Amino acid sequence: MRSRRCIRFPGEELCWGHTHEYRLCQLPDCPLGAVPFRDLQCALYNGHPVLGTQKTYLWVPFYGAPNQCDLNCLAEGHDFYHSFGRVLDGTPCSQGSPGLCVAGRCLSAGCDGLLGSGAREDRCGRCGGANDSCLFVQRVFRDAGAFAGYWNVTLIPEGARHIRAAHRSRNHLALMRGDGRYVLNGNWAVSPPGTYEAAGTRVVYTRATGREETLSAAGPTSQDLLLQVLLQEPNPGIEFEFWLPQELYSPFQAQAQALGWPLWQPQPREVEPRPPEPPAAPTVILHQTPTPTSDPCPPCPDTRGRAHRLLHYCGSDFVFRARVRGRLRQAQETRYEVRVQLIYKNRSPLRALEYVWAPSRCPCPVLALHREYLLAARRLISPDGTQDRLLLPHAGYARPWSPAEDSRVRLAAQHCPV
Repeated sequence: MRSRRCIRFPGEELCWGHTHEYRLCQLPDCPLGAVPFRDLQCALYNGHPVLGTQKTYLWVPFYGAPNQCDLNCLAEGHDFYHSFGRVLDGTPCSQGSPGLCVAGRCLSAGCDGLLGSGAREDRCGRCGGANDSCLFVQRVFRDAGAFAGYWNVTLIPEGARHIRAAHRSRNHLALMRGDGRYVLNGNWAVSPPGTYEAAGTRVVYTRATGREETLSAAGPTSQDLLLQVLLQEPNPGIEFEFWLPQELYSPFQAQAQALGWPLWQPQPREVEPRPPEPPAAPTVILHQTPTPTSDPCPPCPDTRGRAHRLLHYCGSDFVFRARVRGRLRQAQETRYEVRVQLIYKNRSPLRALEYVWAPSRCPCPVLALHREYLLAARRLISPDGTQDRLLLPHAGYARPWSPAEDSRVRLAAQHCPV
C-alpha cells in the first residue's frame, strides 16, 4: 500500500483520485483443507458474549448481508446473524470471488497488480495493451481427402493464445503433442467432453448433440500442438483461430510449410485501411511476348530433421522399407506400387506387394522408380468400408534407404509413447 496527502491552498480544488493505492501481493494459494480467512475471523468471537448478554455462540460466515465487506457472522443453530464491523483487508468479497475487501470496499486486482485499476490483458497477453504486438491467425480448413482417417488441420505453435476450433459434422477434432502423443480423440478412440491439460494450458473440449464440436484454450502454449480431424464423412469446414506474437510467426511459418501443414496469412487487428489508389493511365500494348509456363509442380518443402522423423514415425500406422516398382497418376492422386522388404512398425499385416497412395498429382517427396525408401504411411478406410489404402501424407516421411537412416529410424522408435 502507498498513500499520499493532499496539500492545497484555500480556494483550490480537492486533489483528484484516492489517497491510498493498494497492490496485490503474489502469495501462493492456501493448502487444501486450510480454514478460509473469513471463517477464521468469525471463529475469533466463539465463546465470547455479544449482544449485551452473557450468552455465547459459535459463529460462521453469513454471505446474505448487504455489505459483503462487513464481517457478517451467523450464529450456528440460530436464525440470526451479527455484524462485527469490517473484515480484515485482503479478505475475499464472497465465495469464489476474485475481488478482495480493502478499507471496506470490494476491489478487483488488475493485471498490473493494483486493486481497482481495471487494467486488463489484451489478446497478446500484454497488460493494458492494444492487440498490436501479435497477429491474429484465422482460417476455415476445407482441405481433406475422401477417405476416413486422421488429417492435419494446422500447427498450433508455442506461444499461441486464445485458441479456438469448431465444426459441425460427424467428424472429430483431434489434438496431438509435438512428441506424437494424443491429447484427445487419438488412436481411433473418441474422448469424452471435458478439460484436458496440454502444453501448459487447459484445453476445453465440448461436443453438443447437434453434432457441433469445439475446442478452446486460453494459452499461452508451452510447446507446439498439432490440430487434426478424424474424418468419417466429407469435411464441411473447420474454423480455427489463435493469436501469436509477431516475433514467433516467422519460425511458425517456416516449420508449418516444411511439414506441409496449411497456413493462413495473419493480419493485425484494427489495421488502418489503405487509401484507394488512383486509376492507372491506359497503355497501348504494341506486342506481347509469350511468358514461359511455370512448372505445374512446385518444389517440395524441406522435411529433414529429427523432429520431422519422430513426428511421422510415432504418428503413422506403418513404417517400412520398400522398393518402388511402378507409378501411376489417377485424377488428383498418385499410386505407387512397392515391394515391402523390411517392416519397422505395422498395426496390421502388410503384403509383399502393396499400393501406396499420395493424395496429389504432385506428391512430395517424389519417389523414383527402382529406388529403395523408408516410408511412413497411414491406413485410410473409406466411410463405406469398400476401400482400404496406405496413404503417404504430403511432405511426409519418405527417405532414401541407407544404413544411417536405418539407425535413425530405429532410434526414433525408442522415443514414441507406448
